[in-house]
Amino acid sequence: MGILLAAGQSRRFGSDKLLQPLPDGTPLALAAAENLRLALPETVAVVAKADGAVAGLLRAAGIPVVVNPGAEAGMGTSIACGVRARDSAAGWVIALADMPFIRPETIAAIAATLVDEHVIGAPAYAGKRGHPVGFGAAYRDALLKLDGDVGARGIVQAHAHRLRRVPTDDPGVLRDIDRPEDFQNLHRWRRSG
Repeated sequence: MGILLAAGQSRRFGSDKLLQPLPDGTPLALAAAENLRLALPETVAVVAKADGAVAGLLRAAGIPVVVNPGAEAGMGTSIACGVRARDSAAGWVIALADMPFIRPETIAAIAATLVDEHVIGAPAYAGKRGHPVGFGAAYRDALLKLDGDVGARGIVQAHAHRLRRVPTDDPGVLRDIDRPEDFQNLHRWRRSG
């Protein structure tokens, strides 16, 4: 099961970055959602507002949307909201809507690690751990209790011995878009990445 976190406030960006078009014209959130859905057809997006533009964009593309009424409290609430919406899944791959360059095959490789319900899977590029992060079914209760803005970092740290790093040649696992200058640097990054 894929969970796309698309309920962020875009504070550092200054406007709703998830609607910003990439060089090919695809809105940022839609590009991330499509890559996730290509790897995991059962994908749900967590948004902040049912009637918001991001929710409409994703719904129009056929991606189920779940509204997190507590989105202002941070990423942890969105993860819990997404897991709650699909709590009988065998595992969850949690992806960020501001990371549109992760290849579907990388996402599929993370999902494949979750056949063991006690595994936490994450890609590693150039020695650095990236996104998305997958959690086996054994972490359901811990994910459902998340709150605040630290996401699932505490779960990963508490179960570091269960973390399976999946080596990849996909630089997209480290590339997020937080600020307007990140868009300005896309062309340079795409050539070098």
